[in-house]
Amino acid sequence: MLVLALDTATPASTAALVEVTADGLFGVAESRTVDPRAHGEKLAPEIAAVLAEAGYRPRDLTAIVAGLGPGPFTGLRVGLATAASMGQALGIPTYGVCSLDGLGRAAGPGRVLVATDARRREVYFATYQDGERLTGPEVAKPADVDVNHATRAVGEGALKYGDIFHVPVEEHLLYPPGAALVALAAEKIRGEARSEALTPLYLRRPDAVEPGTRKPVLA
Repeated sequence: MLVLALDTATPASTAALVEVTADGLFGVAESRTVDPRAHGEKLAPEIAAVLAEAGYRPRDLTAIVAGLGPGPFTGLRVGLATAASMGQALGIPTYGVCSLDGLGRAAGPGRVLVATDARRREVYFATYQDGERLTGPEVAKPADVDVNHATRAVGEGALKYGDIFHVPVEEHLLYPPGAALVALAAEKIRGEARSEALTPLYLRRPDAVEPGTRKPVLA
């Protein structure tokens, strides 16, 4: 089963191909661009690039897995809209997973803090034990984050505020790997479960707000 993984919940846009078999998962190709303002421009070319690199076409896909966040509103919407539209066009199921869970799973054994940049000098965070989530996801100022006895941290938010968290940061693991996202949905993929609605995980309101009532110019 050839699965496409997409994630735009962080400053990076990621597209990856993962082969899911009865015995395990195998990464086929992955492309990532780190630019928080270019998710809309970069994601489609990345999808085309990983398919071309592996010698596949969109019709060869069996399912799509998308990171649901938490993440900033605009970037996150790009990935989920792309996954939903591709799934509908190709007639294949889509599955959503927490983007922080992807980092937590990829971090492996031990107690780990996962933190991504939420802007406004805040982070989205959760803690994990051996890849399983213990707390979160939440959004908070770095100084208010409970590291929950974590012995190390991953995610670009952890790197940015590592001096505040006071735990070693694994700089090689800053963004959710495609294979880890697919692993979280592997049972559903193997069982050919029904497609899921891709509901974004927003932990706060978007920066943009509706304009207020117009005030009269003349008294």
